[in-house]
This record gives sequence, C-alpha cells and structure tokens, in this order.
Amino acid sequence: MYVIIEDEYIARIPPEKLSSNYDEAVMDVSKGSLEGKLVDLRDARDDSRILGKCYIVSIMNVEKVGEGTIVHGDGGVYQSVKYKALAYYPELQEIVEGVVVSVQNFGAFVKFGPFEGLLHKSQIMDDRIDVDMTNQRFIGKETKKDIKAGDKVRVRIVALNLSSSTIEDSKIGFTMKQTGLGKLEWLVRKVPN
Repeated sequence: MYVIIEDEYIARIPPEKLSSNYDEAVMDVSKGSLEGKLVDLRDARDDSRILGKCYIVSIMNVEKVGEGTIVHGDGGVYQSVKYKALAYYPELQEIVEGVVVSVQNFGAFVKFGPFEGLLHKSQIMDDRIDVDMTNQRFIGKETKKDIKAGDKVRVRIVALNLSSSTIEDSKIGFTMKQTGLGKLEWLVRKVPN
C-alpha cells in the first residue's frame, strides 16, 4: 500500500553544492539520499512505535530545520530537514502483481516494484508440479499450466521481513494457491459467444 510519510533527516551538503542555491542543494541531496531507500514507518499516533519498513518512492517536500552545522575537518554542511515523501509499505496478506524473474529448483523469484520475493513451488498451484530446469519453468502434472521467467503473476504476500535497511536483504514469501491468484493468463475468463 502507498502511504505519505513525514520524518526528519540530516542531509550532508557537499562543498561543491554550497556555491549554488542552498535550498535546491538541500532538496537535491535529500532526494539523492532518501529516494529508493528503506526507512522506518512510524505510527502516526505514537512516534516511538515503528510499524515496519517502507520504500521511499519520491520526496515531495523538504523544509530546513534551523541552521546547518559545519564540522571541523569536513567541508560539507550538515542540515537538519523535515521531509514529506510518497512511500510503498508492503503488508502481509496484500495482493500484488509482479513478474517472474528467475526459476530455481525450489521456486520462482517474483519482482514487484522495487522488491523481489520467493514463490515456493509448493505455493504455485494445487496440482503436482514438474520442474523443467532446461526450459526454466514449472509445469502442472494434470493441468499443464506452466510458470516461467517473464510471466506476469498475481500473488499474495504470506511472509515479510524488511528488518534490514536494504532491499536486497528483504525476505518476502508469496502464494498463488487461492482463487483470483496465479499467472495473469490463467485468470482471464473466456466469454461465450
């Protein structure tokens, strides 16, 4: 789910940006430092309570807080800022659409937005599954439905661990075994003439 977050951050403005418009420099550095990063999502009612991690999609607004600080031996300026950003907060049981990016013996990796998660082969369908590693795909024994790299799928998030600060260290697990989930081609209904 997408959320609007407001938080504070200390931006280091490098010396080469100090000669230009300071407000623009603060915005550029804040965008460069925060966009594409995982940050803590705090409860709006209790700032000390962290709900989880969210991915900053876009910085919408940056306001300087007080004067910048110069540290001896460092030519940059450290500026406290308040920022407002659009962020993506994946939640357990959320349904997302993604693309299969690789197939392994144990399951398929599905990319949705900036995240990637594992669709274990036991969670693809109720049919018994044959693994065809030569062609990088899974095939249903009876249904003959297959999943391969490049396929678009609709999955439900059933495991979620975003405890680190990098997307690469995230752990996300999916299922496709429920009604309305699966390869998008499987979900298209044929309308009788």
